[in-house]
Amino acid sequence: MSKLKKSIVIIPSERLLRRLRAICLPLPEAAETVKWGNPTFVAGKKAFAVLDRYHERRCIAFCVPSETQRLLIKRPGYFPAPYAAKYGWVCLDAEGRVHWAEVSRLILISYRIVALKRMINCLDARSGAPRKSKE
Repeated sequence: MSKLKKSIVIIPSERLLRRLRAICLPLPEAAETVKWGNPTFVAGKKAFAVLDRYHERRCIAFCVPSETQRLLIKRPGYFPAPYAAKYGWVCLDAEGRVHWAEVSRLILISYRIVALKRMINCLDARSGAPRKSKE
C-alpha cells in the first residue's frame, strides 16, 4: 500500500478517535481500551462507545434505550450494530459528516446506561444536575 493510501485510511480514523476521546475520557472513571480490535471506551468494565468498522466503513457504536434505537435506525447513517443490536447498540456511519453535538449527547446516554451509580452521581455533581432523593 502506498503512503498516500495509508494516509487516507489512517488520518480520518485518528481524527475520529481524537474526537471520541475528547467526548468519552472526561466522563467519570471512563477509560480507553481495545476490544475486538477496536478502540473501546468503558465505564468501569462496561463498554459505552466503540470506534468500529463494518463493510470497510468507520462507524461509532453506542448503546441507547430501545425506543431511541428504533428511532435512530430509521434515520440515514444509523444502523443496528451487528451482533449487539438486541442489547440496544446502534452504529453511526462516521465516514461522512458527523454531527458531533448529537454524537456527544448519544454517547452520554450510553454512558449513563452502563455506569455505576457513583459514576453518575459524580457526573451529575460536575454538571450541577439535581440528585434524585432516596425515598
